Amino acid sequence: MRAHAAAPGGRARGDAPAPALPRYRAPIVFGVLALLFAGLAGRSVYLQWIDNEFLQTQGSARHARELEVPAHRGRIVDRSGEALALSTPVKTLWAFPDKFEATPEQMTALARILDTTPAKLATRLAANEDFAFVAKQIPPETAGRAMALGIRGLHDQNEYRRFYPGGDVTAHVIGFTGDRDAGQEGIELAQQQWLAGVPGSRSVIINRRSEAVEDVAAIRAPQAGRDLALSLDTRLQYLAFRELKAAVEANRAKAGGIVVVDVTTGEILALANWPTYNPNRRDKVGRDAMRNRALTDVFEPGSTLKPFTVAAALDSGKVRPETVIQTGAGALTIGAHTIHDVHPAGALTVEQVIQKSSNVGAAKIALGLPPETMWRLFADVGFGAPPKTGYPGEVAGRLRPAKSWKPIEQATMAYGHGISVNLVQLARAYTMFATDGEVKPVTLFRTDGHVAGRPAIRPETALAVRRMLELAVQPGGTAPKAQVIGYRVAGKTGTAHKLEGRGYTNKYVSSFVGFAPVSQPRIVVAVMIDEPSAGQHYGGAVAAPVFANVVGGALRMLGVPTDAPVDNVILPPPGLEIREET
Repeated sequence: MRAHAAAPGGRARGDAPAPALPRYRAPIVFGVLALLFAGLAGRSVYLQWIDNEFLQTQGSARHARELEVPAHRGRIVDRSGEALALSTPVKTLWAFPDKFEATPEQMTALARILDTTPAKLATRLAANEDFAFVAKQIPPETAGRAMALGIRGLHDQNEYRRFYPGGDVTAHVIGFTGDRDAGQEGIELAQQQWLAGVPGSRSVIINRRSEAVEDVAAIRAPQAGRDLALSLDTRLQYLAFRELKAAVEANRAKAGGIVVVDVTTGEILALANWPTYNPNRRDKVGRDAMRNRALTDVFEPGSTLKPFTVAAALDSGKVRPETVIQTGAGALTIGAHTIHDVHPAGALTVEQVIQKSSNVGAAKIALGLPPETMWRLFADVGFGAPPKTGYPGEVAGRLRPAKSWKPIEQATMAYGHGISVNLVQLARAYTMFATDGEVKPVTLFRTDGHVAGRPAIRPETALAVRRMLELAVQPGGTAPKAQVIGYRVAGKTGTAHKLEGRGYTNKYVSSFVGFAPVSQPRIVVAVMIDEPSAGQHYGGAVAAPVFANVVGGALRMLGVPTDAPVDNVILPPPGLEIREET
C-alpha cells in the first residue's frame, strides 16, 4: 500500500479542508475580558477612593488589636490606715491554640516553670479552639521565665491580684475578688464601683502569628480605683477573733460570732466569725465557712431580750425598779402552755427579774403592757429591719406585727422566743442602754467624731436598766464570769433552745451582750456561741468569759481609764453552777 504524500503546509493529500472560524468569536471574547477588567477597575476605584472604610476595617481586623489595660484596684484599710486588701501586679499567660507552636522540650520546660505537667497544659490548650488561658495570675518573674522559652503563640498580659494580709481573721468582712479582680463577697462586692476604677486600652499591630509587634497608640489611660477606710481596728479584730476561736473550740461548738461596737460613733471596731476561711487560698473552701454569721444568720436571742421588755414597762410607767413581781413556784400557765423558771424564787423586784433572769417575771411584766408598746420599742431598736452596715446580704430577722400576737406569744417574746435577730442587731440595740436611751446607727466604714443616735427611751429609763445589767454580772447574777479587772461592766446572758423546722430541739445558742466601762460606756460587745457541746451551754458559762477577755484587752488597747479597783472581780464559790432561764 502506498502512503499519501504530504501536501505543502502539513496537510496530507486527500484530507478535508478545516472550517473557517466565525468572525464574531474574537470580538466576543475580547469584549467579555474588557468588561471584566472594567468591573475590577471600577471596584478598585470605588473601594480605594469612594468607600475605603471596608479595606481599612478588614486590614485592621487582621493586623490591629485593641488590648485592655487593667486599672489598679483601690486598697481597703482599717481605721488607722493598715492595709486589709491590696492589689499586686501579676501576669497571665494565654494563647490562640491554632497558633501555638512548641517543641516537646519547650512543653516540658514550660510545665516545669508553671508547676504542672505537659499533659495538663495540652488539655488546657485543647479545651477551647479559639482562646485558652495557659496560666492565670502568676508572678511576673515566673511569666518572664516562661516567655524566655521563645514559644510561638504564647502571650502574656498584665493583671492585678488581690492580697489579704489579714487572711482568715478579716475574711468575713472584706470578702474577696474573682479572676478579673472584681468583687465577689463582702465589702469587695458591696463597694465594687468605688474600688474598681476604670480599665484603659491600647492599640497594637500584630503579625501573622498574632504577636504584638508595635504599639500604635494609647487610646485610653486606666483610672485607678479609690481607697476605702473601714471602721475596723486591726488590733481589736485579732483579739476578738482569737478569743472567739478559742471559745468555739473549747466548747466543741458548731460556730460562733462576735461584734465590738463603739458607743460614741456606732462604728464596728471588730466583727469575727468561726469557722472562717483564707481568702488568699479559696480552692477548697465550702460555702458554709464563707458565711458572715454575725450579719447573715439569725437566732432567737433568749434572755438577752429581757432588758428591752423591762425598759418598755419602765418607760410607760407600768413598773419601777423596785416593783415586786410575784413569780410563785416558778410557773405561769397561759392557755395550754406553761412557762417555767429553772429556780423558783417567789417574789422578785423588777431589778431581780433581770439579775436572776426569771422567765415568769419577764412574762408577767410583758402581759401588763399593750402588745403595741412592746412592738414599738423592739422596732425602734432595730429588730425586724436590716442594720444597714454597708455589708451585702445582711438580714432583717423576724418581728411579727403586734396585732398578730397571742398572749402566749407576747409572754415568750418577753424573754427572747418567737423573735429572731442577728448578732449585729443585738449589739446595736444595746447601745440604747450604754447611752442616754439613744440607738446608734452602726457602720463598717470609718467615721469622724460623735454620731447622733435615735432616742428610743427616756434617759432615766436607760440608767435604771444599766444598773440592773451591772447587777447581772455580779455575785447573785447569771454572769459573774463577765467581770473585768479594773472596770465596771454590765450585760445580760442568753440561752435559747434552737428552733429547727416547727419545733425546738435540745441544741442551744449561748450568748452574752454587754458594755463597759459602766461609768462612761465606750464599747458594746456581743458574743454568740452556736451549739456548745462540751458539757456547758448557759450563756454565763460559755459566752460571758469571751466578753470579759475581749473587753479587758480592748479597753486597755484603747487607753480607757479604769473605773473600778483592781480587786473588783468577785467570782462565785468553786463548784457553784450559775444558770439563767432558757
